[in-house]
Amino acid sequence: MSDFVISMYDKTQYEAGPKAKMDVINFLKKSDFKSIIFYFNGARKAELISVKQVLWDIPREIKKQKMQNVLFQYPAFNKRTNNKIIDEVKRKDGAQVFLLLHDVESLRLHRDEPEYIAEEIAFFNKSDGIIAHNEEMVKWLKQEGVVKPIVSLGIFDYDNPQSMVEHNKYEGTVCFAGNLGKSEFLKKIDSEVPFYLYGPNQAANYPENINYLGSYSPEELPKYLKQSFGLIWDGDSLTECNGIFGEYLRYNNPHKASLYLSSGLPVIIWKQAALASFVEQNGLGISINSLTELDKVMSNMAEEKYQEMCKNVRAIGQKIRKGYYIETAVQKLLEMN
Repeated sequence: MSDFVISMYDKTQYEAGPKAKMDVINFLKKSDFKSIIFYFNGARKAELISVKQVLWDIPREIKKQKMQNVLFQYPAFNKRTNNKIIDEVKRKDGAQVFLLLHDVESLRLHRDEPEYIAEEIAFFNKSDGIIAHNEEMVKWLKQEGVVKPIVSLGIFDYDNPQSMVEHNKYEGTVCFAGNLGKSEFLKKIDSEVPFYLYGPNQAANYPENINYLGSYSPEELPKYLKQSFGLIWDGDSLTECNGIFGEYLRYNNPHKASLYLSSGLPVIIWKQAALASFVEQNGLGISINSLTELDKVMSNMAEEKYQEMCKNVRAIGQKIRKGYYIETAVQKLLEMN
């Protein structure tokens, strides 16, 4: 009997998409978890391929394995593949299936759809236990009716092959990495703080203080992050995080936080984001209500305070680089069962 991680992701994705799932696979190898991966691509035929996966690939692969504890990296491609994976594992004698939630669509794309939320919660209750992003997500899941054990991850780990940056002196600069096409707030920034952007889908024009420095793979990108802070923000507003992805920050752990911290960068985060408490409790950066506060906050930053943040970031960043958070959460969940 063996322990397994089951994952499904788009292997053609250039951005950070599959990296979080790939990192979990690699980190849990140290705990002797074997891996089963199903692939899809973003083309139209992915929907058709999922029919074949449900009828053939998923049952064939799971049936031939002797399984004890299975961690399913949720979601897969669609409801069809999600259900097939969990149902096939549950058919096996003695196998337990746990969910590591990467995204909860009831909190993102379907926030105002009671039927969708009820269906997703029912799916979660088919598992033997859940790893959620943070305590805010744990609280929401319980309020909505999840009755299975839930463990808080804390923050996503990040397998970072680059050296951690050493900040010898505070320079008052900010970087932002991600899909720039959905980061409309960047076009509105009115600040004297130098910004450096990384990622695809950049705008044709940005304010004068903003510099675009290119798009890199998740493995390469940390090599270029040399700024004083990494920014975690979403939406089209400077005064709050808004829209689908901005509101989602109230519950999720954005992967860019793990990128920044594992690279040695303290972070600036929206005060109402779920991850803000993790940042504050561990002294990893600054939480703000509005980006209009940025000039004052940055200009008032004392060198001693900044260096203390960097020291804290190096300690937490090393844990993130080693897979501490997923290993700890899995161990805790298994002990609860």
